[in-house]
Amino acid sequence: MDLWAKNLEEAKEIQGFLTKIVSLHTPVKKISYVCGLDASYSPDYVYACASVFKFPELIHIEDSISKIGLEFPYIPGFLSFREGKALLSAINHLKVKPDVLIIDGHGIAHPKSCGIATHVGIAAGISSIGCAKSCLIGKYNSPSKNRGSFTYLYLEEKKVGLVLRTKDNTRPLFVSPGYMIDLYCSLDIVLKCTGNYRTPEPLRRAHMYSKQARDLSFKKT
Repeated sequence: MDLWAKNLEEAKEIQGFLTKIVSLHTPVKKISYVCGLDASYSPDYVYACASVFKFPELIHIEDSISKIGLEFPYIPGFLSFREGKALLSAINHLKVKPDVLIIDGHGIAHPKSCGIATHVGIAAGISSIGCAKSCLIGKYNSPSKNRGSFTYLYLEEKKVGLVLRTKDNTRPLFVSPGYMIDLYCSLDIVLKCTGNYRTPEPLRRAHMYSKQARDLSFKKT
């Protein structure tokens, strides 16, 4: 089945299909490389960056940039159809295959249990974690102000993610499993990938370099 849609009806059908095949019960056994994924936009293009780091040392290994024309409008809950193809293209151009993806967005903490981290993880066949700066759906209590503290994010009594403080006295991140990984493994990886900044280092680099690629493209035109 083609995992990318040209309209909303196709997107809904694809999400329904993906929801049925999501697995969170096969956590990775050994993690050597973690990849952060983020995208930036111009009016006509998506600029995606994949940044690979050695884990748990957090030594930067490589970056991959992909530029793809915009094909899908912005619709809340359907972000993966807007930037997912560009993220997947960036992954496919890496020389080192990562064991885990950390994606700017949500995993199963999504109305259909199929956020961008789930969608891209399935498409790539790689374990994936959603790591977002804001809540899309669900209820939670705020965690304490200390790094490493967390509370659960609930959707209809089901734990779908964590509200995680990655740095003292900063706003928490919303972490949810995407594909082939469980909640607590997601927590462990995100914390180990976070240093002096609120955002995990692979994700922070991917964000910066996707913006840089977009800005350089603007300068050339």
